[in-house]
Amino acid sequence: MDTRQLAAFCAVVERQSFSQAADQLGVTQPAVSLQVRALEKRLGTQLLDRSGRRVEPTEAGLRLYRGAQRLLALEEQVLDDVVSEAAGELTGALSIGASTGPAAVVVPQLLCEFQRAHPAVRVALEVHDTRAVVDLVADRRLELGIVGAAPRHRAVRFEPFAYDEVVLVCPPGHRFAGRTVDVHELAGETVVLMQEGAGVRRIVDDELRRLGLRLRDLDVRLELGLQESVRSAVLAGYGVTFISRAAVESELANGALVEARIEGMDGRREISIARGTGRAQTRAADAFATFARERVATLGHGLVPVADAEASAR
Repeated sequence: MDTRQLAAFCAVVERQSFSQAADQLGVTQPAVSLQVRALEKRLGTQLLDRSGRRVEPTEAGLRLYRGAQRLLALEEQVLDDVVSEAAGELTGALSIGASTGPAAVVVPQLLCEFQRAHPAVRVALEVHDTRAVVDLVADRRLELGIVGAAPRHRAVRFEPFAYDEVVLVCPPGHRFAGRTVDVHELAGETVVLMQEGAGVRRIVDDELRRLGLRLRDLDVRLELGLQESVRSAVLAGYGVTFISRAAVESELANGALVEARIEGMDGRREISIARGTGRAQTRAADAFATFARERVATLGHGLVPVADAEASAR
């Protein structure tokens, strides 16, 4: 099967536009249209619905898209292996996504150090909430994801490599500051939360339910998309929040924020690498996964490597 035709077809599906697909591939729009028509003629079926404002795949087109993504990924891996083995170094592109928590501190440092060690690798990072990162990995639009929660997805497997902790923080002088409080005391406080879909929010929701409280029972005045936004709101005195310890490590150290504890709450969470199941990984992706597991031990930021945590438990 002509992989140029498959690449053109996949680009149209992903961009929902022939012109944008052409820009992505660096060719003309007629060239993309010709490749897709040739593919439809060969398969004897319509693959794209062109009747609306956006180009959408037909049912047959969706089936082809899923298989084509696997073929194109395998082709990329084969070419990458041949070229990099010949050159004796890692080359190619690494497309990676991260949820807002890990993306704030940990992932940029890992990627910068990895790229410095492998200068021929081009790294592109996208930041989304946890659910979006997992979906993009499942759809093969991202090669790897780094997330602070592992929602079930049959097309994605999760490889924990570190532990983080979700903590309750408040301004200095707040009545919770430095205390261990009963979970029901939260109901009387103004709370700032991460948006729906964030890994931190999922951890908090699960733990509060276990302790007999629901998020809807709280006085939530603000729901924000970034941990930096949540941290800024609490620094400005707008309420208390649950947040990754890694995101507020410096503020806790200098006293700008103070930790409180909820009695009976376990805020520990796994930081995991998300990979598409059945997907052939490039050497760059495999190398980064190994690098992340080895490097996390020296990063700090309140992270504990999985291997160290398991050894302590024994």
